[in-house]
Amino acid sequence: MEPRIGVYVCHCGSNIAGTVDVEEVSRFAGELESVKVARDYKFMCSEPGQNMIKDDIRELGLNRVVVASCSPTLHEPTFRRVCQESGINPYLFQMANIREQCSWVTEDHDGATVKAKALVGAAVNRVYYHEPLDVRQVSINPNTLVVGGGIAGIQAALKIADAGHKVYLVERTPSIGGHMAQLDKTFPTLDCSACILTPKMTLVSRHPNIELLTYSEVEDVSGYIGSFKVKIRKKARYVDMDKCTGCGLCQEKCPWKAPSEFEVGLGKRKAIYIPFAQAVPNKPVIDAEHCAYFLKGTCRACEKFCEAKAIDFDQKDEVVEVDVGNVILATGYDLFKPSGIYEYGYGKLDNVITSLEFERLVNSAGPTQGEILLKNGSHPKSIAIIHCAGSRDKDYHEYCSRVCCMYSMKFSHLIREHMAQTKSYEFYVDIRSFGKGYEEFYNRVVDEQTVFIKARPSKVTQDAGKLGDESKLVVHYASSDGTEHQQPVDMVVISTALEPQKDADAVGRLFGVSRSADGFFRERHPKMDPMATMNEGIFIVGCCQGPKDIPDTIAQASGAAGRVLAMISKGEVEIEATTSVIDEARCAGCRVCEGLCPFRAISFDAEKKVSRINEALCKGCRVCVAACPSAAISGKHFTTKQIMAEIKGMLIESKRGS
Repeated sequence: MEPRIGVYVCHCGSNIAGTVDVEEVSRFAGELESVKVARDYKFMCSEPGQNMIKDDIRELGLNRVVVASCSPTLHEPTFRRVCQESGINPYLFQMANIREQCSWVTEDHDGATVKAKALVGAAVNRVYYHEPLDVRQVSINPNTLVVGGGIAGIQAALKIADAGHKVYLVERTPSIGGHMAQLDKTFPTLDCSACILTPKMTLVSRHPNIELLTYSEVEDVSGYIGSFKVKIRKKARYVDMDKCTGCGLCQEKCPWKAPSEFEVGLGKRKAIYIPFAQAVPNKPVIDAEHCAYFLKGTCRACEKFCEAKAIDFDQKDEVVEVDVGNVILATGYDLFKPSGIYEYGYGKLDNVITSLEFERLVNSAGPTQGEILLKNGSHPKSIAIIHCAGSRDKDYHEYCSRVCCMYSMKFSHLIREHMAQTKSYEFYVDIRSFGKGYEEFYNRVVDEQTVFIKARPSKVTQDAGKLGDESKLVVHYASSDGTEHQQPVDMVVISTALEPQKDADAVGRLFGVSRSADGFFRERHPKMDPMATMNEGIFIVGCCQGPKDIPDTIAQASGAAGRVLAMISKGEVEIEATTSVIDEARCAGCRVCEGLCPFRAISFDAEKKVSRINEALCKGCRVCVAACPSAAISGKHFTTKQIMAEIKGMLIESKRGS
């Protein structure tokens, strides 16, 4: 059938039309071979724009469509659907990106117009050789894996489980709860963090549709959307969870102590321990790295006193395999270690602490039962809070961590609540109180006589003045006019940045999820699809995707749960048809492709001595196409003929336009 091509150039408001002469590009496109109609319109993605394409297909007999507009990541599915609804195979469509690749990268109107013509010419040349591809469907396993037991993972798991579907919730530590369990109160309402979180934790532990796998880690992931196979290592707790009653006698009798991770080193825990009082599951685990039996072969006091006979020193790691249709990553964040900012004295000067350490000090369940104390046991009369430690700083992280301003101001309120006469100083770069009720909270803290100083301190030192047994700390800073100032205080709290988990790279490779420049997991699209990833069936929620507060985290987790439930409800999902294929007659059986495939979609047929591609696993990245020494692999929708035609169209039209 002779190609009959329609070309549509989008103004994108003024995003494209402000730089590119779209009318000229449209006129140019209308003169190209096999183009039967060329139009420009203000917003091609709108309903009138889509209807324009449908009408032309019906009235002019178009069988191929080119749209020159924004990124295919944003609207390629939109225009493919328009073609499909009009009776054209969706793969007989091509998109030219004249926004991100053209109008947004230059202010040269003439140059942008020439480039836009070249991109349109390339797309027209390419679509001429497009072939129909079969749209494929795969069924969806209704089970879901949620990785990470913080508030994001808890919320996602509960939403899916409440809808009647099985959820496997995996958490690497002995208890769910995440960082939220360590907080005292939450801004801006000052609700008790534990009061909000612990009921949800209890719901998780008792939910009939949630299988809770704490002290466990995902080891291997294979398969594709709708049908993932996951191996999970359940680490030995050395405590039989079925026999244990959680009485706590083993902890009481254990003579060995170690720094408490939950108390961020401000307190001690036993070698056999429950991380915190409200932990779920509320049963202990033995830390083999600090247990005298594992270190020296002695002690076993916990075993002697356990009436339930739940201690099992011979317990081994167990690997379980589960089948799921979708995966939600909610692996959370780490806090920036301010020891790298040596000028602030963290780790060297007494009474210089991090924000999370302050959270534990001010918490009634913390190591000081909620008393804010200096090293010598006295109460501070003045406290400096330094914002943006590790955030908005080209030497560490250039991004804003979003929550630091608000939790820093929360600290000032809590200081006044605990010690009305103590003065607090907020050293800030900018106050970013962006959420609902946040600006009102800022005004409240201002009214409470908190001193706000717009400056990033240059250093923190210790002077010779005495306050009991403690030397005064001095915060050095410069005002806006360049004048140097010094502010003596008793305590310094460093508001640290939120940063990606230390093993984010390994986790990303395990699940086939890429990371953005800041190290957080990359979403499919920052505006239109902030929960999905480029690996279909894998979703990201909470702070593993980027810094965010608790309300935004819960909203995103609920959204991802909704996406999963929609697929489960539908029962099947359409997957990309642009996969790679192997010509077995040309395959030499070298298996180079098998080792390079990032999605493990290629296997080797030992009997025929050829490689084969599982099209359900293949994501069409075409690494194998480029690597095959026998040229036995080709990529559907990216054939040599199509690519060469695209290059030719670009070069010829670019030369004509210049």
